[in-house]
Amino acid sequence: MTATPEEVFHRLVNGVSRLVAGDATQADALPMLYAEQTRVEHPMAFPTVKPLLSRDELRRHFAAGPGALPLISDHHPTDIEIHQTVDPEVIVAEFSYRGTVDGRAYVVPCVFVMRIRDGQIVESRDYLNSQDRARAIQEAAS
Repeated sequence: MTATPEEVFHRLVNGVSRLVAGDATQADALPMLYAEQTRVEHPMAFPTVKPLLSRDELRRHFAAGPGALPLISDHHPTDIEIHQTVDPEVIVAEFSYRGTVDGRAYVVPCVFVMRIRDGQIVESRDYLNSQDRARAIQEAAS
């Protein structure tokens, strides 16, 4: 049975959390959630990054980071709300990644707009400001 868009979304955000916790197997598992040819954009990324257009590019992306970040603990998705659209392939997911860095809490609000066809992500626009997490890491390190 093919995974629903909601199931694929949950696999993605939980896999990212496992990757942050140090589970290196997620660098290979996460790209398998995507179609061979896909389009993943991070419109709020700073510095700006090019769209990721293939499963191989996603594999390199996940292998490069975030990886295990030793100062981060309990990184997890929370406050998840998934909105259906008139297109059954498209969902809008509002959520936050939460965790702690050296005892200091951080929250990274996110909105993902995803097209999922036959159980694989074919398009995604991931709106998140990872500078919130980077700022918490920097503050904890100082």
